[in-house]
Amino acid sequence: MKKAARQLLFYLFLLLVWQLLFQRKLWPPYLFPSPTMVGEALWQGFSDRTFLVGVTISMRRIALGYGFAVVLGVVLGFLIAASDFLEATVGGLVLSLQSLPSICWLPLAILWFGLSERAILFVVVMGSLLSVTINTEVGVRHVPKLYRMAGRNLGARGFGVFAHVLLPASLPHLVVGLKQGWAFAWRSLISGEMIFVSLGLGHLLMVGRDLNDMSQVIAVMIVIMALGQLVDQLIFRGVESRIRNRWGLAREV
Repeated sequence: MKKAARQLLFYLFLLLVWQLLFQRKLWPPYLFPSPTMVGEALWQGFSDRTFLVGVTISMRRIALGYGFAVVLGVVLGFLIAASDFLEATVGGLVLSLQSLPSICWLPLAILWFGLSERAILFVVVMGSLLSVTINTEVGVRHVPKLYRMAGRNLGARGFGVFAHVLLPASLPHLVVGLKQGWAFAWRSLISGEMIFVSLGLGHLLMVGRDLNDMSQVIAVMIVIMALGQLVDQLIFRGVESRIRNRWGLAREV
């Protein structure tokens, strides 16, 4: 409760500073709108369903791209961790590709798939795949050999070792990878939508720019941040909390 109160006071302080800066008229309103103007843009965007359509389309795209990246990344991470050959070859390539900003995949996607939905999904997949793969590999490699031996002594073989030993034991690292992958996928999606994809939140940002409507630009940015926070609070925080409690990693308050 105290944390929520502190956060509320902080955001109220930011709104106050924002309003004071607006009243000083350092910039014209079309470049630096007031909180009220942005609030009106938010209301208008949801009232005419423009923002709702944008949110729906963007969430559908990221669900497809991120979901595919998670499945492929987890499988690839386990394979790399299980093979010294793959670790020395594919693992090194994955680490190298991780240094590339996600937007670097966009020209390649356009050349391969054209200005299409598949291009943006490709960028989303590549934006999150590498992070999920790396953290999965690290998580598996940190599983103590004692756990594997105990699993085999209890009758686990083949897929059973994966399902009942490696996967549960690597979950703390895996969740970190999923969280990072989500953040990278979200950024990749918005970047791609801003450049060439019609509809979606990124497209609404560019519409605001084209109309010289900073209120809409900031309103869409607020929607993007709110969605990110919502996913983090409803999904990742809960999963992290359960894993920490199960593994005895929760901090005592």
